[in-house]
Amino acid sequence: MSDLAAVLVDRLAGEFEQARDPQRAVGMAAYMRGRFPFLGLTSAVRRARARAALAGLPRPTEADLGEVALACWARDEREFQQFACDYLTAHIRVAGPAFLDTVDELITRRSWWDTVDALATHVVADLVRRHPALTARMDDWAGSADMWQVRTAILHQLHYREATDTARLFGYCAGQASHRDFFVRKAIGWALRQHARTDPDAVRAFLTAHAGVLSPLSIREAAKHL
Repeated sequence: MSDLAAVLVDRLAGEFEQARDPQRAVGMAAYMRGRFPFLGLTSAVRRARARAALAGLPRPTEADLGEVALACWARDEREFQQFACDYLTAHIRVAGPAFLDTVDELITRRSWWDTVDALATHVVADLVRRHPALTARMDDWAGSADMWQVRTAILHQLHYREATDTARLFGYCAGQASHRDFFVRKAIGWALRQHARTDPDAVRAFLTAHAGVLSPLSIREAAKHL
């Protein structure tokens, strides 16, 4: 582990431990269906403690960025993974296209919507926007057997607005329209609802054309503001 990663994760552990709230941790773990233990830090407390841990440290290199993220993924408590998502979002512009391999590991380990969505809509979104050749990886993920890769591919253009590759977005949604998992169906609806802010007519036409295969959940979510 790099010096920066070692110092940061050690500081972070100390800051988080000081703010531990066991009573709140029980409810937070229950909200996540018991998938992860928590320290019991609210988002505001977690981010305040993270700022204290980061004070005086230099900006990371791409290597630092990956090592910090993987070290946080190795920790039990969920707040470490949530910090890593914030850290990657803040510094992702130092990373090149090969960094998507590291992000792939984060998406497919300790996977749940809180980290996957942050990685998809900020980290993967930025990498693909700056390195268009990575769209081929998104095409692969859109057809993956791993539902979190599928969700990431569908959501990575969520904030692209007019720069959205509509054909690709609609293709991903149509290709997974019959997917049985809630998180994929919800992602389809969310991505379409967001794109409807930019091109409502195109989304209406897509919903009409695919009404027979899209789940009621996807349609309901997509049509909320149409």
